[in-house]
Amino acid sequence: MSATPQAPARPQTLAEKLVARAAGREVVTPGEIVTVSVDLLFAHDSSGPRRWAPRLKELNAEPWDAARVVVVSDHYVPAVDAASAEILAGARAFAAEHGLRHLDMEGICHAVLPERGLVRPGMFVAGGDSHTPTAGAFGAYAAGFGATDTTGILVTGRTWTTVPRSILVRVDGQLGHGVTAKDVMLTLCRDLGMSNDFRAVEYAGPGVAAMSMSERMVLSNMAAELGCEAGLIAPDAETLSYLSLAGAEVTRADLRWRSDEGAAFERTHVVDADRLGPQVAAPHSPANTDDARASAGTRVTQAYIGACVGAKLEDLRMAAEVLRGRRVARGTRLLVAPATTRTTAQAAADGTLAVLTEAGAMVMPSGCGACAGMGAGLLSAGEVCISSTNRNFRGRMGSPEASVYLGSPYTVAASAVTGAITDPRDLLADRAVAA
Repeated sequence: MSATPQAPARPQTLAEKLVARAAGREVVTPGEIVTVSVDLLFAHDSSGPRRWAPRLKELNAEPWDAARVVVVSDHYVPAVDAASAEILAGARAFAAEHGLRHLDMEGICHAVLPERGLVRPGMFVAGGDSHTPTAGAFGAYAAGFGATDTTGILVTGRTWTTVPRSILVRVDGQLGHGVTAKDVMLTLCRDLGMSNDFRAVEYAGPGVAAMSMSERMVLSNMAAELGCEAGLIAPDAETLSYLSLAGAEVTRADLRWRSDEGAAFERTHVVDADRLGPQVAAPHSPANTDDARASAGTRVTQAYIGACVGAKLEDLRMAAEVLRGRRVARGTRLLVAPATTRTTAQAAADGTLAVLTEAGAMVMPSGCGACAGMGAGLLSAGEVCISSTNRNFRGRMGSPEASVYLGSPYTVAASAVTGAITDPRDLLADRAVAA
């Protein structure tokens, strides 16, 4: 008697496939709570060793697999006081004691990990930071966890998660000159809101396919601002090329990580890239977004190009395109903190840094710095900043009486030149006419 044929598994979203693989399952269902195995655990100097050390001592435990744990010192670097120096020293000591890979003062974790080829399609990545979803740009399921959860992962290599419902964001058309992934994300913060709990957002469409990996990382990074667990993009040839150059072992088999035809999404939201212009988020939320011209003319005392989302090499080149042959306005200061030390070296080698500094920018160390309210570049009461960072919550970059606007590197650079929030296309158009 022949066996009864098995019904085919229902079509699954990319998020469901990735969680199912980590759970050792064929199929998972949104809303289900599952236990998963973690492929990579990372934390930074603020979220990792100083939280883990006392708990490991109390448990008399060791990391489950030192080769799968990475510590990145990026928040307190370089130390600005004795307390910061102690935190950094503790991270170095902890990593050495337990044989962990430690990327010390090499840049911001979310930019450094892909740069080092440590993220690959199909992985389940757990990070001790809310912007861990950045790695989802590479077809990995990447989510942020608190210190208690990451301690449990450190010891067991496993954790629990709720299988997320998925939102599909299609970017149709092509972004115009001076319009970026950051503008897409600020629009989504307004349109989708910031309370999409227990959901993953998957980005697709021709507008995404045309983006560089640097730009795709912006989409996944700011899934955190949408309140999503993960921000995913199916891998393609661009993904494999980037990772191969970064030293990761990838094959065409990695391209299987994509949503099935007919997979059920909770909702689909379409962004018309052809009609999208530069966006600016007004204080004190990324959801307070409107066309850049709505804030045009607002005087700024500081322009900041930094953070995991806004200071990669491509971001610095965007700023340089605007700044070449121009000067930062009197009364406005432009601070640039490259995302990684490799970014700084590459920008120096190709002349980008020279353009920025000749325009009057001050180049700062790689790290989270002013974005996280640490180190140099903080704001005093009454100051107004236009920033390429991902958050503009009250008090995040210094005084709660300061005002922070968010924009793309193009927009930040243009505003630095004029001393007021400016649609960058105005300056890019002047450049085109002059050419």
